[in-house]
Order: sequence, then C-alpha cells, then structure tokens
Amino acid sequence: MKKYLIHIVLFLCFTQQFHTQEDGVVSFAIPVRNSLKFNRHIINPTFSFVREQNKYISFNNKRQWVQFNDAPQTYLFGYSGRFREDIGVGVSLFQQNYGVLTTFGGLLNFAYNVVLNRDSNLTFGINLGFYKSGLNDGKVVTNFPDSSLDNIPSNSLLTINPGINYGTDFLDFGLSINNAVLYNLNASKIVEEDPEQSVQAHVMYTGYTNTRGFFDESKFSGLIKSEFKKDNTVISGIAMLTVPKGIWAQAGYNTLYGLFGGIGFNISTQISIEYNYEKAMGDLVNFGSSHDITLAYKFKNRYRYRYSGDDEEGSVIIPDKKSRRYVAKRRVPSKPKVSAQDRASARAKAKADAEARVAAAEERAKERAAAAERVKAEAEAKADEEARLKREADAAAAKARADEEARLKREADAAAAKARADEEARLKREADAAAAKARADEEARLKREADAAAAKARADEEARLKREADAAAAKAKADEEARLKREADAAAAKAKADEEARLKREADAAAAKARADEEARLKREADAAAAKARADEEARLKREADAAAAKARADEEARLKREADAAAAKARADEEARLKREADAAAKAKADEEARLKREADAAAKAKADEEARLKREAEAAAATPVDDITKSMNDLLTRLDETVASRDKDLKDLKEENDLGEKGIVTAPKPFKSISAENAALESLKSELDGVINTRNEKITELEKSYKGSINPAELKMLERLKLEQTQALNSRKNLMATLEKIKIATEIERKRRIKRAAYDNADDRYSKDMATLNRIKQNTPVSSVPLKEEDFDFGEKQSGNIRIVKDVKNVESGYYLVIAVHDDVDKRDEFVKKTVSAGQSNVNFFYDENTSKYFIYYEKYSSVEQATRALQSKGDKPYNGEMSMVKIEN
Repeated sequence: MKKYLIHIVLFLCFTQQFHTQEDGVVSFAIPVRNSLKFNRHIINPTFSFVREQNKYISFNNKRQWVQFNDAPQTYLFGYSGRFREDIGVGVSLFQQNYGVLTTFGGLLNFAYNVVLNRDSNLTFGINLGFYKSGLNDGKVVTNFPDSSLDNIPSNSLLTINPGINYGTDFLDFGLSINNAVLYNLNASKIVEEDPEQSVQAHVMYTGYTNTRGFFDESKFSGLIKSEFKKDNTVISGIAMLTVPKGIWAQAGYNTLYGLFGGIGFNISTQISIEYNYEKAMGDLVNFGSSHDITLAYKFKNRYRYRYSGDDEEGSVIIPDKKSRRYVAKRRVPSKPKVSAQDRASARAKAKADAEARVAAAEERAKERAAAAERVKAEAEAKADEEARLKREADAAAAKARADEEARLKREADAAAAKARADEEARLKREADAAAAKARADEEARLKREADAAAAKARADEEARLKREADAAAAKAKADEEARLKREADAAAAKAKADEEARLKREADAAAAKARADEEARLKREADAAAAKARADEEARLKREADAAAAKARADEEARLKREADAAAAKARADEEARLKREADAAAKAKADEEARLKREADAAAKAKADEEARLKREAEAAAATPVDDITKSMNDLLTRLDETVASRDKDLKDLKEENDLGEKGIVTAPKPFKSISAENAALESLKSELDGVINTRNEKITELEKSYKGSINPAELKMLERLKLEQTQALNSRKNLMATLEKIKIATEIERKRRIKRAAYDNADDRYSKDMATLNRIKQNTPVSSVPLKEEDFDFGEKQSGNIRIVKDVKNVESGYYLVIAVHDDVDKRDEFVKKTVSAGQSNVNFFYDENTSKYFIYYEKYSSVEQATRALQSKGDKPYNGEMSMVKIEN
C-alpha cells in the first residue's frame, strides 16, 4: 500500500496533467501530442478542418510511464474530419485512469472556415468538453479505512476551448485557449487557479517533395507550438513525412515530456494503424517511456474540398486496384578506358557512320523530290478535273439560258477576263516574291546547318587528334577535315538545288490553284446575276397574277357579305329577344347576391374595425416603451431577410419568363447566372445574425421575468409583454420568410435545369467541331500586331473570384488545372478576345465550353497539379491578356 500511495503522490505532484485541485477536480488534458495524422482537433479546434480532406473514425490508447503499476492510461474513441466545404466536425469519447482516479467524458468539436481570397483562409473552431472525475473504488486496495479517500468527491465539469487559424498556400498560424472556461457543475461555479489553463500558439508548414522514385510527391508537415501557462511555458515541435505508398513517419520533442517518434501505414486504402513511442527527459527522466497506438478507418470521400491535402495514399498490405506508374532511374555508365586499338576501331566506325549519314541524306533528298512530284501531279490532275467540270457546267448553262443570259454572260466574261488578268498578275508577283523569300530563307537555313555540322565534326575530330598527340594523327586530322568539308559542301549544294526545285514547283502549283479558284468565283458571280434577272421577271408575273386573283376574291367576298348580313340581321333579332329574357332573370339574381354580399361586408367591416382597434391598443402600448437596440437590430435584420426573399423571387420570375418565352420560340437575351455560393454565404450570415439577436432577446426576456417576478409595476409588465409580442412576431416572420425561401429555392432549381436543358446544343460534337474550326481559322489568319496591345484593349468577360473554380463533366477536355484568362458566354466576344490574344503574340490560346453554365473558358496553359498551376499563376508576368488570370479545375 505504501508503494502504491507513493505512485499516486508522484502523479499528482510532478505532472500538471494529473494535477487535482479543489476537492478532486481534475483539469481537462487529453495527451494527444505525438501525432499529426489523427485526432488533430484536440491540438487546436480548427484542425478538424485545416488541411483535412477526409473523415476518420479512430480508436487510440496511450499508456504513460509503463514501468509503474497502474500507470496513467487514456482511451479515446472519436470521429472527425471535413463535413462540408466550409465546416469541420469532431465527436469523441474518452476515459483517463490516474491510479485510483478516473475521468470519463465526451468532446464536441466544430470548425468554420471563411475564404478571404484564393490563397488565404481564416478558420474558427471550438471544443466543448463534458466529463466526470472521481475515485474509482475498484482500484482501491486497502486493509483499513482511509479518511483521505473519503474526502475525494465526484465532480461533473464543463470546459470550453476556442481556437483560430489563418492559412496560406503552405503555412498556418493559429492561437487557442486551453480550458478558457472550466465550470464545476456540482459546485455551480467556475474553477479558478486551473494549472492546465494556457494560451497556445502554433506555426505549421505543409508541402510536397518533387523528386523521383519512392519519395516522389511525398507530403511533409511540420508543427511548432508553445503553451504559455501560469507557472511555466512548454515548447514542442513535430515533423511528419507521408509517402504516396501509404506509409508515414514522425518525430518530435517536447520540453516537458521529452523525445518521441512513431510510424504508421495503411493496411488498406481505408484502414490504418499508427504507433508512437515517447521517452521522458528532464525532470521526468526517471518516469521511463510511454506508448501510443491508434487504429483508424477512413471514409471514402466523393468530393474534393478546397484548402485541403490533394494527396492520394496507397496501402501496404492490401494494395489499391488502381495501377501506379513508376519512373525508372536512368543509369549513368562509367567512363571506360580506351586503348589504341579501340581508338582505331572508333575512327573506322566514325568514318562508316559519316558515309551512312551521307547516304541517308541522299535517300531523304530523293524521297522529298518524289513527294514533290506526287504533289505536283495531284495538283495538275485536280486542275484538269476542275477545268472539265467547268466546261460541262458551262455547256449545260448555255443550253438552259436565253438570249438575255448570253448577253449578260458576254459582259460578265469581259469583266472576268480583265479581273482574271489583273488577279493573275498580282498572284504571280506575290508567288515570285514568296518563292524568292522562301529560297533565301532555305539557303540561309541550309548554310547554317551545314556550317554547324561541319563545325561539330571538326571539333570532334580535333579533340580526338589532340589526345593522340603525334604527327601521324595531325596529318590524318588535316586529311579528314578536308574530306568532310568537301562532302559537306557537296551535300549542301545538292540539298540547296533540290529545295529550290521543290519551292518552285510548290509556287507554280499554288499559282495554278489560285487562278482556278478565281475563275470559279467569277463564274459563280455571273450565275448569280443571271439568276437574279430570272427571279425579278418571275416576281413581276406573280404580282400581276396576284392582283387578278385578289380582284376576283373581292367580288366574291362582297356577294357573300350581302347574304351574310341578311342572315345576321334575322339572327340578331332572335338573339336580342332571348338575351332580354336572360337579362331580367340575371338582374333579379344579382340583386339577391348584392344583398348577401352587403351583409357579409358589414360583418367583415365590423371584424376589421375590432382588429384595428386591438392593433392600435398594442401599438400604443409598444410606443409607450422606448425601442431598444436589440429591437432595432432585429427589425433591420428581418427587413434585410425580406429584401433577400423579394430579390430571389424576382430572379425566379425573370428566369421562368425567359424559359417560357424560349419554349414558345421567342428569343430573349439570357440573364447570366448569379454566384450561388456568394448568395448562400450572405444568406447564411444573415440567418446567423438574426438567430443571435433572437437568442439575445430570449435571454433578455428570461432575465426580466426573473427580475419582475411578483412585480405589480404596470410599466414593467407592459414592457415585458411588448418584448414577448415582438419576439413572437419576429419568430413568425422568420418562419414564414424561410418557408418562402425554401419554396423559391426548389422552383429556382427547376427553372435553372430548364434553362440549362434549353441552352444545350442538340449535338455537342457539331458545336465542338465548329468551335475548333473557328479557333484554327483565327490562328491562321490573325497576324501579330505591330502596335503593342494594352490590358484595357481586352474584354475579359465574367469577373473571376480569387478562389479555384471547379467545373465538372466538360467534354473533349482532360481533367487538370487550367489558367483561364477570360470567360465569355457570347461567341462573338469570345472570338474577339482570341483574335487579340493571338495578335499580342500568344499562339497557344485555346478554350473549352461548360454546358452547365453555357460559358466559354479561354486559356493557354494546363497543369496536372495545383502546386504547378499556383507557381505559374504567381509568375504570370505583365502580358496584357493575363490581367484577369484565374485557376479553374476540371473534374470529369
């Protein structure tokens, strides 16, 4: 028993974690400090959200200082992780055994994130814990009564731990207050002098490695934190490396508890196990080591959240079915020793290789000449076929056309001959100029290549001859250089001649094609003029025939009208008699109905007057009491909520009207979609503010009821009744507005689906083909501007936010991260922006179409990872078309 009590004294005196105070009250301190993988929300309440992508269920057991009997143990079972795009949640149950003392309770965690811009997030979190601490009678082993144990009562405690975190691309900074409030429910008071009450600050880094092999795309996390307590300061640091295979290792140091390290791995893609070892140092060095083991289950996530780890982990024992691609390392051979015989063999081989290269060059020249001949033959055949078709068409047209057409043809032929002659002269000049420029460019290119090849060969040969360093090698060098120069000059001359011949043939073929196209155009214009003359004559004859038919119809209609008037006069007389009888009967029924309605109106007027009098009395009573700030705030928030409902109802009506007109074939300018996330965020904020004011009013009413209990002061009672009435009206208004909002939300979703369905193309492949043809035509026909363009010359379309925009199910485009420079829903504006981008020197411009929003996203760079895209976005430069660059992620 003596040794057992010594252990208890050690636990209660040398460690703050097990410090008891105020009649057995135990501070809230769960020893989760050795892991950056699981139960991170206990370190800081915001960590259920920060850098988290998944949800986990985990079971943890920590045994401290195992060399002692009845050493402290902690059992922790919980759930934590991302719940929504902006919310993290954690729920935990725990039990801690400190010798004969036991603590059992639960912990609720909530974290909410606010996006400041694309790279900045501000997260708020809170941990709310409830637990009972007291004596575990089953652990007490004694042969005699111990009065000291009888004085340790059981206590129920409530603790509040708030926290905040600010995150950038790779860094996080945060604060939390451990045991900010520790409330003893048994004593009904806040526990003062809590040794575990502290302010905790942290800095955390999260990044990824860019290497090869096993550690490629590994995740590195590091956390440094300081706990500032009343009596001392505890500083700790921990670092963790996670490889994509599904293995992680971590190590760190704590100035109070010592060194620790651990390892973990994924048994499967969802089941994980982790072990950590802690070695006590400093004042606790004699306490020995501690062990920490965790078993966890990861839920599959269907969504990809922002501000989270974008990493995919495999498994060790049960591998993932998805195949992984491995990159083999390139082996670098060592430099072998070269003998004289090997050098001679190398020279012979080099000579043979040079001869083979010359032969290959000659063969390629022959192939190019043959290809050019084929192209010329095809062009000539095409020209012959077009000439034949033209003769056949002319013969058929000549037979069908009259003398007037022959006259028009002669005039058109004369004009066409002149235009043809002018056009042929212009095309010949342009072809001659293009051929001369192409020959000059080709000659310069061939000269550069020949010079470069000769220089490289000379350098290689000179280096080899220099190593041998003898007169015979020097002579061989001179001979070899001369031979190589002659061969290079011969090859260059032959290639130059072949290239000039090819360019001449291509220029002749282009000129022939241009002449044929011009002749066809002139023929189409002549045919169009003849067709117009025929159409005019047919229209004149039709007008004369229509006039004659109209006169005959008018005569017949006059006759029929006379007969119809006579019949109508008789029918009107009969109908007027019948209507008079019915009118008499209706007059009697109307008189009876008016009498009944008057009686009902009188009754309603009396009820309305009574209601107005009651409301007037209530208003006078309310006016007699000053309106406080809470009432003003509540009325203002209800007004804003009512305006939000009215705005959304108007948007719904506009969208429904647009869809109704579209289904009737009436084309209207579509109204663009609003930012749903921004509107919802504003609405949630408004609801939260209103709920807070209503709760404050409830607390005020409760306080007044307690204060005025038994009071007979009429002013006090009247104010209390007014507050209750305002609260009831506010609750009813909020309930009605939220019900209306829900109906509008459902109807709006239906109308949005109608709009998206109406706006979709019948054949997406046809649209894609047309878009790509337009893009290619713009790229081919748009020259680079000689005058530098400015940012204000560009219309960037829809304003982009700083966040990463996610677009799903985009056809004909791969998944990845795209740097979008403009967003348009109008095709003409899209084409204008693309033309200006090409004019500014960016020829790689492209775009894709999102059917969900009916918008075109224009880009010119695509990346497979968010880190690469972020770096490119940060170094976009000052190009005028990059003024509104943003990141869009495509998920197909």
